[in-house]
Amino acid sequence: MASLALSASGRCLSQPLVAVSGNAANGRDGYCCSLGNGMFGMKDNSTTTTRELIVTNVASPQLPVIVPLREKQDVDDDYRKNHVAWTSVRQERWKGELVVEGEIPLWLSGTYLRNGPGLWHIGDYDFRHLFDGYAMLVSLCFENGCLIAGHRQVESEAYKAAKKSNKLCYREFSEVPKTDSFLSYIGDLANLFSGASLTDNANTGVVKLGDGRVVCLTETQKGSIVIDPDTLDTLGKFEYSDSLGGLIHSAHPIVTDTEFLTLLPDLIKPGYLVVSMEPGTNERKVIGRVDCRGGPAPGWVHSFPVTEHYVVVPEMPLRYCAQNLLRAEPTPLYKFQWHPESKGFVHIMCKASGKIVASVEVPLFVTFHFINAYEEKDEEGRVTAIVADCCEHNADTTILDKLRLQNLRSFKGEDVLPDARVGRFIIPFDGSPFGKLEAALDPNEHGRGMDMCSINPAYLGKKYRYAYACGAQRPCNFPNTLTKIDLVKKKAKNWYDEGAVPSEPFFVARPGATEEDDGVVISLISEKNGDGYALLLDGSTFEEIARAKFPYGLPYGLHGCWVPKK
Repeated sequence: MASLALSASGRCLSQPLVAVSGNAANGRDGYCCSLGNGMFGMKDNSTTTTRELIVTNVASPQLPVIVPLREKQDVDDDYRKNHVAWTSVRQERWKGELVVEGEIPLWLSGTYLRNGPGLWHIGDYDFRHLFDGYAMLVSLCFENGCLIAGHRQVESEAYKAAKKSNKLCYREFSEVPKTDSFLSYIGDLANLFSGASLTDNANTGVVKLGDGRVVCLTETQKGSIVIDPDTLDTLGKFEYSDSLGGLIHSAHPIVTDTEFLTLLPDLIKPGYLVVSMEPGTNERKVIGRVDCRGGPAPGWVHSFPVTEHYVVVPEMPLRYCAQNLLRAEPTPLYKFQWHPESKGFVHIMCKASGKIVASVEVPLFVTFHFINAYEEKDEEGRVTAIVADCCEHNADTTILDKLRLQNLRSFKGEDVLPDARVGRFIIPFDGSPFGKLEAALDPNEHGRGMDMCSINPAYLGKKYRYAYACGAQRPCNFPNTLTKIDLVKKKAKNWYDEGAVPSEPFFVARPGATEEDDGVVISLISEKNGDGYALLLDGSTFEEIARAKFPYGLPYGLHGCWVPKK
């Protein structure tokens, strides 16, 4: 590859970049070059040509900060035995400029943040489920065609206590701290009911609020943590100033520059509070309440969709279970229980009045993630139905247990990933007691795998055509493709790298774009050989336009957000 030059303004020129070994850069294995003013000459061992990286008037990025999480031998053993996607991150934090192959669009200016589990052990104890890992943020900062990346553990109370005591101290998704006696077990149960023992490990999502604050989230309300999107520093708790109480909420609120909506499940009197929060405040206000039509507890609401005028409240027959919550060891459905006899329902609430305008029974369903929803109207502009799309697992609850780390790490080539589809709910406004649930397109278009969707945010709550997701190239035990779905043509286009595990494809629209798919799709890829890279696909053609290799592979992550350049 040829050399890279940066202009005095810091703009990357269009030549490909040269990889810089860690030893040449700073004497540490596995790092990208830390840049400063001047010229660095590098020898490419594969040729006799001396390659140069020329940098002028560019501020030096922060040097990598090494905080070992395990002895090197233990890390090497893990990487030899397991796919890097399911292996704890090598160190607590790192930052550096990445070598880019291809061309990053100059209009792409801002930071992509991805949250997810990064550490699946503490001391000698290995966690059991994908959702248990301590949160790690990854950042990709794009400017002038260049890319500076970094990652850092989120310093929750759960993470800090575990590091200090070298043991689990809070209840995670499937993990419960070991108690020394019956009395300490009783004390743990008391702390559970008060919420004190629930984790604040905010390892699920990250959102930019309308006032600019960036918050990491999980399903416990206490697990709302404010971070600095530039440094990835943990700034403190996001404390709600209202008196609504409760222990849990939807892990995925609806967040725009003007809107914040979320659901608070009521475990005592089964139902959901639909609440909103104004930008710049920490106070949630109740829009309305939905009473469950089935029992014995509200259905799990990991996410939910909205339209321009309505909130869609799903009532899934996979319901919260207090008995399972109290157990010291996980059940196959963890904190939930499957109640097909209680049926499935979808409720539609008016945002303005809080009134329920439709409440219908639907076929049994299992979903973690809704994609989008919109209003169908007649010729006179009256709403006749709500259409809501989700990643639906064919009412198969086994997907939850398939996400145990033992299952993910033990792939032997068998096709064991449960089928999934784009499930389309149609909720009529004609007073009918029943709604529909059908596949929005043939699931074979995306390998009968479907999860981790994103859309053009300008189409949130509106009729839309495209979605970007993780699909399947079978045989597999986990979604392993990036997929662009065309809901008009009912077709899908798939990107696949054999043995790689891609994370959620995140769409960023080009400023001023008039076409829905005019933009780029960002994903982080964990490779089977232990390496990893950031990937950019053209949102329209779904062809690769750039990739940038990390100094080492990163574990699989969950959800992200975009923070535009100020």
